[in-house]
Amino acid sequence: MRHRARTLLTALTLMLGTTTALLTATPATQAATQATGQLCEQYGTTTVQGRYIVQNNRWGTSATQCIDVNDSGFTVTQADGSVATNGAPKSYPSIFLGCHYTACSPSTNLPKRIDTIAAVPTSLTYGYVSNATYDAAFDIWLDPQPKTDGVNKTEIMIWFNRVGSIQPIGSPTSTATIGGKTWEIWTGNNGGNDVISFVAPSAISSWSFDVKDFIDRTVSQGMASSNWYLTSVQAGFEPWINGAGLSLSGFSSSVTDGQDTNGNGTGTTTPPGGGTTTPPAGQAACQVEYTPNVWPGGFTTNVTVKNTGTTAVNGWDLAFTLPSGQQVSQAWNATVSPTSGAVTAHSTTSNAVISPGATQNFGFQGTYTGTYTEPTAFTLGGSACTVV
Repeated sequence: MRHRARTLLTALTLMLGTTTALLTATPATQAATQATGQLCEQYGTTTVQGRYIVQNNRWGTSATQCIDVNDSGFTVTQADGSVATNGAPKSYPSIFLGCHYTACSPSTNLPKRIDTIAAVPTSLTYGYVSNATYDAAFDIWLDPQPKTDGVNKTEIMIWFNRVGSIQPIGSPTSTATIGGKTWEIWTGNNGGNDVISFVAPSAISSWSFDVKDFIDRTVSQGMASSNWYLTSVQAGFEPWINGAGLSLSGFSSSVTDGQDTNGNGTGTTTPPGGGTTTPPAGQAACQVEYTPNVWPGGFTTNVTVKNTGTTAVNGWDLAFTLPSGQQVSQAWNATVSPTSGAVTAHSTTSNAVISPGATQNFGFQGTYTGTYTEPTAFTLGGSACTVV
């Protein structure tokens, strides 16, 4: 609920009975990246899966905190000390995609303008303990500029769980149903940035969702604009008292391209003349980029379909065969059926058109048994696509 400072200069309570802190921070040099294993350094970091950064981020206490890092996440193994529950938490051990202060995760496409983002499919699993005071917090950072350093203007927090007498910044203002779940919405300011918090009424241990849904709600509330930038998404814990045993695993997040309403996007475009045409079946010329992110027993995949022909496609079906043992659990920007074997991804009304030279993106999450492998062949409108 506060920004995570690499050097903490000031933290003070703004409101009695409200967990509100004013943090004035200056960036410090990023701690040396380490191999997976134990991190006890105050701002120690390591890279996992070649695309995410895990950070110890013990910014609010001098007491020892250690996390054990593996390829699927981390576990807090030591969390000494405590801080007052009507003030800021003592740390934010977490994993992130994007840019946080001076650190950017490998090959990230963040910062990225909100109106050029189609989806931010994300999944994670939290492990909770009862002998601590903490929240399980998912952070989303937005700014009018493509910041890769310092504090952003608006912080979105998703509270998956809270244990103890703690509460978000500000005060409750409304409720909303997002991703099929009901959330209590809190809004406020911590003295450094605006904060909007979505609080689950009961603990959520594991969830796959689209971060973009929460961003869109924040824009609709006037706390951000569609021409702002998403700079990072982060998942972790904010402990006040203890915290050993808290864990996060199965983290996966990616950012897919979408339509820029100002005409600068990389997704759907309108063909010259404003019309759309559909090539006859068997006439589609296409290229497919299939990008999976895999962990033990599960995966997400982003698929980019490019029209390499000379006429627009209006309403597309991409057919492919999932390898044995794989099953689709959910999809975004397309409907995928059946859930295994020979499947077809069908466009939605918002991404049905693929103009010549343009692309559309969709993705899905699934499970697998045995060894993970990728599909080897794709057809669009009955014609084989080139796989890149």
